[in-house]
Amino acid sequence: MRKSNRLLLKKNRTILVEKLKESLSSVLPVTGIVFLLCFTISPVPNSLLMGFVLGAVLLILGMGLFTLGADLAMTPIGSHVGSAVTKSRNVWLIALVSMLLGIFITVAEPDLQVLAEQVPGIPNLTLILAVGVGVGFFLVVAMFRMLLRIKLSYLLIGIYVFIFILAQFVPDAFLAVAFDSGGVTTGPMTVPFIMALGVGVASIRSDSDAENDSFGLVALSSAGPIIAVMVLGILYGGTGEYISSAVLIADDSRELGLSFLSAFPTYLEEVLVALLPIIVFFLLFQVFQLHLSWTELARIGVGLIYTYVGLVLFLTGVNVGFMPVGSYVGQLIGSLSYNWILVPIGMVIGYFIVAAEPAVHVLNRQVVQITAGTIPSKALSLSLSISVAISVGLAMLRVLTGLPIMALLIPGYLIACVLTFFCPPIFTAIAFDSGGVASGPMTATFLLPLAAGACLGVGGNVVVDAFDVVAMVAMTPLITIQLLGIYHKFRSRRALEEPEVVADAADGADDDIITF
Repeated sequence: MRKSNRLLLKKNRTILVEKLKESLSSVLPVTGIVFLLCFTISPVPNSLLMGFVLGAVLLILGMGLFTLGADLAMTPIGSHVGSAVTKSRNVWLIALVSMLLGIFITVAEPDLQVLAEQVPGIPNLTLILAVGVGVGFFLVVAMFRMLLRIKLSYLLIGIYVFIFILAQFVPDAFLAVAFDSGGVTTGPMTVPFIMALGVGVASIRSDSDAENDSFGLVALSSAGPIIAVMVLGILYGGTGEYISSAVLIADDSRELGLSFLSAFPTYLEEVLVALLPIIVFFLLFQVFQLHLSWTELARIGVGLIYTYVGLVLFLTGVNVGFMPVGSYVGQLIGSLSYNWILVPIGMVIGYFIVAAEPAVHVLNRQVVQITAGTIPSKALSLSLSISVAISVGLAMLRVLTGLPIMALLIPGYLIACVLTFFCPPIFTAIAFDSGGVASGPMTATFLLPLAAGACLGVGGNVVVDAFDVVAMVAMTPLITIQLLGIYHKFRSRRALEEPEVVADAADGADDDIITF
């Protein structure tokens, strides 16, 4: 027993080191770019810069611990619960569990909490619960789609047509926030949990397409928050005035440390409240249905501790040290006479953020496996980086010019929907799932405050003109992955035709020889 515990601890330490390396690769490019800006065109107070460094350290540690905890706890919980409800073969039980889990897991999503902190005029809990209900409801829709074998592309087209019709009745102040909400919900907490639940439900079906139909759950779950926040916008009618993150001022290192320490109790309480429903729900399932071994329960318990500590460190580092610098730097750049430089700066940051995003590497492996190496991993990474760079550049251009958000989103989603008719279904599912992959923690924690600060610098309306960065980053993979799917389809067709061409050429050559 002791030997197995030592092996488990050793394995967890190895995985933790890997997770810390992944989070370091995500944060380091942004940190380097911020340092470059701070020492050139946008100087910041020393205390603010040191707070940013300390925030980056907490962000790296928090992301590492949190993602390890998600692997040890959230994914197994989703898998066990999914398998348990599917064994019952009770469709209504599946629907109820999916709804509750969708709400609970979304409330604990760190990216959503970061976004809620920045949206003015709406209480954080109101926005988070609305988004949670949206995810829960559409997770139920996703489950019924799998069971009834409804084609994903038709369902997605219908949903987004409804979304853009509903958008005509929503106040401008809520449009960008609604689409951003759809992007932040597909984060490191939600995605592994929903995917594990989908695999469990897919096991009900015995046909060959069951495994492929387990994709698309994240895509449908992302649409729910958009509709939920739009309805919330119609009810509220408008939002309050945006207030930028407070600038961290400290006379010495002790005062700087106290600024972070004083924030810990707030996030200790918030994260506990967010995780408690998931823990209670799982324990009830354990008592009445699962009956897991003590070893498995201990493993999940350790994972929940990692998740809790990681979330506290993550949110403290983001809100105290990271976001204020993004907002401050954005305001300085926005007030420059050559503020057009914000566009290429945003594109560079977008390129490196998606290139370093850990979830992108998971997507790479998935596509390479499906295509048997026909689409190289490097090609996928490069295409995603370029597309996200363009999308961030367009978002920053909108900040500077006040271009309506629908002028960008309608053509983008229209192209994505048209491509569904030419793209293999599995690639359509992966494409819409991957919309949230590109919009990782760095987008909500730095790019959004940067855009908001720049908007304040140019005198724009932050809620209307700046809250679209996450939405733009989440939209571009829908196009990119489907284009890769069409390319793969073309390559596969060519590969099947080439042997016939070669055989025909050989027959022709033999005929020529005989005739001659």
